Amino acid sequence: MSDRSALITGLRDLAAFLETNPKIPIANSLTIHHFARHTDDTALRNEIDQIAAQLGSMINMEEIPHGHYSTSIRFGPVEYKAVAIMAAARARYAAENTYSGCIDPE
Repeated sequence: MSDRSALITGLRDLAAFLETNPKIPIANSLTIHHFARHTDDTALRNEIDQIAAQLGSMINMEEIPHGHYSTSIRFGPVEYKAVAIMAAARARYAAENTYSGCIDPE
């Protein structure tokens, strides 16, 4: 069984389990993420653009200023979201984390 098939089977099994066990608490919504793994921004955007075309969805313009290039589709409260994190955002995150654990507020 491929990873994709295993994930789809797992989602179906989870849905069936939750349906037959209504006392199990669950969240109000769920997002499944796909993160593009290219290192080049152009390749990252191209992958997300191709996914957007397959989904019939738009690029989320609100996330672009934060360095995320994404698209998504919703099925009620369930969302599939494909995300590319641009090089500048990855570099900013890495720079911010270089100080992690170095400063003790006490």
